Amino acid sequence: MEFSSIEQAYVFYQTYAKKAGFSARKGGEHHVGGIIKSKYFVCSKEGHKPQEFDDPYSKLSKPYKRRNRPTIRTGCKAQIKLCLTDGVLYKVDKFVQSYNHSFVCPKDMHLLPAYRHLSETQEEMIWELGTLNLGPVKAFNIMRQRYRGFENVGATKDDCKNFRARIHSYIGEYDADMVINRLTDKKQFMVDYSFFHSVDENKRLTGLFWADGLCKRNYAEFGDVISFDATFKTNKYKMVFVPFTGIDNHCRNVTLGAGLLASESIESYKWLLQSFFNSFGKQPKVVVTDQDPAMKQAIEAMFDKSRHRLCMWHIMKKLADKVGHELCNNEEFKRRMCDIVWTDSIAPETFERDWKLIKIEFGLTENKWIDDMFGMRSSWIPAFDRHEPMSGLMRTTSRSESENHFFCQVANSQLTLVEFFNHFDGAMDIQRFNHRKNDHISRNTIRDNFSESTLEDDAMKIYTRSIFADQQAELQGTLSECLPMETKIEEPFLKISMKDWKAHGYGLLEVCFKKGEDVIASCTCRRFEQYGLLCKHIYFVFKMFKVKEIPNKYVMRRWTKDVVPNDLNNTFDITVDDNDAHKKAKEVAYEIMQTGEYLIGNLMKDFDHLRIVRDRMREMKEMVDELRITKPIDPKFDRYSRLIGYEKPNTDAPPTVRVPTGRDIRTCKVLKGKATAAAADKDANKEGRKRRAIQLEKDPGLVDEEDEDEEVETGDEEEYEEDSDFECEDE
Repeated sequence: MEFSSIEQAYVFYQTYAKKAGFSARKGGEHHVGGIIKSKYFVCSKEGHKPQEFDDPYSKLSKPYKRRNRPTIRTGCKAQIKLCLTDGVLYKVDKFVQSYNHSFVCPKDMHLLPAYRHLSETQEEMIWELGTLNLGPVKAFNIMRQRYRGFENVGATKDDCKNFRARIHSYIGEYDADMVINRLTDKKQFMVDYSFFHSVDENKRLTGLFWADGLCKRNYAEFGDVISFDATFKTNKYKMVFVPFTGIDNHCRNVTLGAGLLASESIESYKWLLQSFFNSFGKQPKVVVTDQDPAMKQAIEAMFDKSRHRLCMWHIMKKLADKVGHELCNNEEFKRRMCDIVWTDSIAPETFERDWKLIKIEFGLTENKWIDDMFGMRSSWIPAFDRHEPMSGLMRTTSRSESENHFFCQVANSQLTLVEFFNHFDGAMDIQRFNHRKNDHISRNTIRDNFSESTLEDDAMKIYTRSIFADQQAELQGTLSECLPMETKIEEPFLKISMKDWKAHGYGLLEVCFKKGEDVIASCTCRRFEQYGLLCKHIYFVFKMFKVKEIPNKYVMRRWTKDVVPNDLNNTFDITVDDNDAHKKAKEVAYEIMQTGEYLIGNLMKDFDHLRIVRDRMREMKEMVDELRITKPIDPKFDRYSRLIGYEKPNTDAPPTVRVPTGRDIRTCKVLKGKATAAAADKDANKEGRKRRAIQLEKDPGLVDEEDEDEEVETGDEEEYEEDSDFECEDE
C-alpha cells in the first residue's frame, strides 16, 4: 500500500490494529535533511518496562516509597515499516505479525488508551454544555446516558476533563487578547455595537464594557430606571461582573449592557459609567445601587442628571444587627416598620411622624444607625419619590440580585474570559428568547373580561399580558374598594374625593377630572406619575362619566405590546465568521441530526423501515471510514479555534493585552481567612515533619506515637484534597 503522509498511514494501521484486537503506537524514524525517509509503527506492547535501580545516595536526602505501577509491555514484535519512495508517497516496506500476547475482546476495545478519543461532535457537545455551566464530568455522564453505555462513548470522563484542560492551554496567556480582538471585530462588522476596554501601565486588562444594538434599542424604551450591582462568580481572574439591568414591557429583567472590572475603585466605576454614557448617549432618570461608597461617588460625578437611589433590601437586612434581634422578633415592631418603609402610598410627613414615634416607643432614640438612615431617608424611602417619574419601578436592587443569580447559573469562578463571553452570549439568548415568548403570549392570548367594561377590553388590546393583569386588578378594585365621598366643581375641572379601603390608613384620595375631547385626569395617589399606569380611582371616574377607551396620553409606550419589534435578529444580520465553509457545514450537520431524530421518532414503531434506515446509514459509515484513511488530518488547534469562536494569534509574540493578575474579593474574605489558616497549618505540619526527619537521621530509634498519628492525619488530608479537586472539577 502507498500513503500520501505519515499520519494517513498511522490512521490506517490503527484501524487495522483495532479490528485485530490490539493497539499501535508510533515507533522510530529515520531523517535525511529534515525529511522523514522511513517510519515504524509498532504494537503498544512492544519492548519491556525499564529496570528501576535504587540510588543509595537519594535515600539519604529524601526517603520515599516507589509506586508499583503495572505495565502492558510484553516485548511484542508486531510492526509495520514505511519508506519514502519518490519523495511524495510512503510505501509499506515491512510488515510483521509476530504477536506474543492475547488479543482484546471487542467489548473491551474502548478501554485501550489508543482508542479513547473524543470526536469533534462530542467536543462540541462538551463545549456547548459548558455554556450552561455543566462541567466535563456531567457532560460525560449525559453522553453515557445518551449513548446507552460507557463503551459507546468512546472516551472516559478523564478524557473529557483533559479536553477542557487542552482548551485552557490553547487559550493560555492570549485570553484577554482573543476577547479584545473578537469584540473589536464585532464593533467593526455588527450594527450599532459598542465596546470599550482599558489597560494599566503593564498592559493588563482593567476594564471592559460592551452593548449590542438590541441593548441600545431596549435602553431607548426601558432605560428610564436602571439598576447595577457587582457580582463575582464569573471568571478565574476575579474580575467584577457588572450587568446594567432595566425592566421591560413584561415587567421582567432586561440587560442593557455589561462590564467587567479588575477593581471596585472610584476611578474604575467612573470609567465604566463614562463608557456606558458614550454608548447610549444619555443618562438614566434613576439609578439604583447598594450602599457601596465607590459607586455613590462615581454616580454623583458621572451621572449628574440622574437620581441615585439606595437599595431598600440591603438596608433593611441590616436592621436586626443594628437594633437587636430581640426587637426584630417583635411582631408589632416589624409590622409598623414595614408599614412605613415598604409602601409608596403615604406622604413624607406621615413617614417622618411614624418613624419618630417608632423610635420613641421602642427605645431607639439613641441609636446612631437609625438616625443615619433617617438622615438619608430621601434616597431610599418610597414616600419621598411620589413625584419622581418611574421611581416606583425599582425600590430595591432586587432586580440586580435576580440578574446576578441568572448569570451565575451559567457562569462560575473558574472560567477564562473566552469561556465567560460564550456563557454570557448563551445567557442573553435565553433572556431574549423569553422576551420573545412573552411577546407571543401577549399578542396571541386573550384573558377573560371580568368587569365586562370597554375600558378592560381596551387595556387588553394595548398592554402586555402581565401589565394587563395589573390594570385588570385596578379595574376590579373600582367595584369593591372605591367609595365616592364628595364632588366639587372648580371650572373646568371636577374634583371627586373617595375612600380606598386598601389605601394606607383608609385615607381619602382626590381625582381631578376634565371631560371632553381632551380628557384630563389626575389622582393624589400619583400612581400614573410613578408607574405610568392608571389607578383604580381614575378608572372609577372614567366609568362614572362613561369614558369608553383609555386616552392616548395615559398610555405609556413602554408597557405596550409592540414597543420593541418582534424580530430580534435585525441587529445580528452581520456576523463575524471568517470561516463561511465551516459555518455552512455546521448548518448541514445540525440538519442531519434533526433529520435523524425525526426518522427515529416517526419510525420507532415501524421496525422494518427503521432497519432499512439503519442499514443505509451503516453503508455510509463504511464509506466515511474509507475516506478517513485518505483525507488530510485536521489540526486540533484549528478545531479548537472553530469550536470556541476565537482565533489565537498566529505569532509567538506576547499578547497585546495581558490578562489581569486576579485579586481578593469581598465575598471571599471568610473563605480566604479559612484557607490562609489551613495553609499555615499545612506549612507548620511540613516544617514539623522536616524537623522530625532530621532527628530520625541522628537517632533512627526515635519513633513515637505522635509521628504515627501525624502520618495518618497527613494521609487523610491528602485524600481529602484529591476529593476536593475532583468535586471542583466536576462542578
